[in-house]
Amino acid sequence: MSDPASHQRDPFVDFVRAFALVVVVVWHWTFTILHVGVDDDQIHTSSVLEFNYDLWPLTWVFQVMPLFFFVGGYAHLRTWESHRRKGGGYGSFVWARVVRLAVPSLALIAGWTVLGILAIAWTDQRELILSAVIIILSPLWFIAVYLVLVVIAPPMIWLEQRFAPLPLVVLIGLGFVDDVLRFSNGAEWAALTNLVVVWAACHQLGFSYGSLVRAPRSWAWSFVVGGLLALYGLISTGLYPASMVGVVGDEISNMSPPTMAIIAVCALQVGIALLIRPWLLVRLERPGRWSRFNALVNRFSMPLFLFHSTGMALALVLLDGLFDWTPPELTDAEWWLSRPVVVGLAFAITLPIILVFGKRWSGGPSSPSPTATPA
Repeated sequence: MSDPASHQRDPFVDFVRAFALVVVVVWHWTFTILHVGVDDDQIHTSSVLEFNYDLWPLTWVFQVMPLFFFVGGYAHLRTWESHRRKGGGYGSFVWARVVRLAVPSLALIAGWTVLGILAIAWTDQRELILSAVIIILSPLWFIAVYLVLVVIAPPMIWLEQRFAPLPLVVLIGLGFVDDVLRFSNGAEWAALTNLVVVWAACHQLGFSYGSLVRAPRSWAWSFVVGGLLALYGLISTGLYPASMVGVVGDEISNMSPPTMAIIAVCALQVGIALLIRPWLLVRLERPGRWSRFNALVNRFSMPLFLFHSTGMALALVLLDGLFDWTPPELTDAEWWLSRPVVVGLAFAITLPIILVFGKRWSGGPSSPSPTATPA
């Protein structure tokens, strides 16, 4: 197992971070339904769950953004500590991470701004093109929130090291208060506040990753059981949908903006991750297929996440232009049979883009590994 005194990367953290981003991409490519509105000529998104809502338990496992923010918190903690040991300060820490994410994000914005202007001039379908560009750029919500967490990471680490677990308790409490204000008093500003508060709570929990790894396995089981009980209690109120992704027909979405249900999902997923960590870490630390796969996916997972909607958009344009085919609006047999073709083409188009930008994610900052509980 990993040496607690070393400053090498924690391969399990790398794996979870990359796994989370890849799951989001595969989910979007596979289960998103696009259609043009009859009244507004805009492109709208839906989900398989609109027609198969009984699949909602899958979202408790595969809505993995809470898990990503959790391991992101640990990575920022270790990177900040390493940065301080080398004499770096707050400004250089934030700037390095902002630049690393800003270059591909700005490239995405600039590219689709130009393409959108050209498409509007060529087709004169302003509403359709604008809605398409907005959908393609929608992954940038994640980058915006993540950059906010980068900015506040050093002071939140300082608070964690001196007053733990109080900062985490305060964030969870604020998330609960925001939900109460939203559902009881109709305060929509409270819902927007949770865009930062909920993700900051998941991020803050990541600062305790080392302690959780060293803790008895009963802690991991406590997270699993506690997360499940909290989720059951929340959806039983009738205020929170059972699905952890937005579904047409639900009164609200647990993700947009996030609710307390996302914090409960975070607890569930963190518990599962801690339980499987010893088994997976043994395989990731050995030279071989697991370690090579982990390195490969980590190198390209972030650019894949950023540009996967671009690949899907270009794939659909290509299918329409060459074969006059558009995906059905319902999850019928044709829709399911078309999934391998659409997903495969989207990946083929995205691949050259991520090969270019993947270089920016290689050789990233080290994430020292905490003491591991023996398997």
